[in-house]
Amino acid sequence: MKRMRAVAVALILCLMASRLEVMQCSAADCYDACSTACVQANTRLLQRCERKCQIRCDPASLVGKVQRPG
Repeated sequence: MKRMRAVAVALILCLMASRLEVMQCSAADCYDACSTACVQANTRLLQRCERKCQIRCDPASLVGKVQRPG
């Protein structure tokens, strides 16, 4: 009986997981992730890092860009 219950729970979880939608990353997510890493005591370096994030995460530059791991 316990085995049957475990199989039923696993089946229900599989059905629920198959219904999940894959979310696409947006430029706002990219900028937020990038700017989080811009922790600097020097304000000039902080501004430089944030500007690099703006360039990297510009929606126009993300079109057709393939991100490779690593």
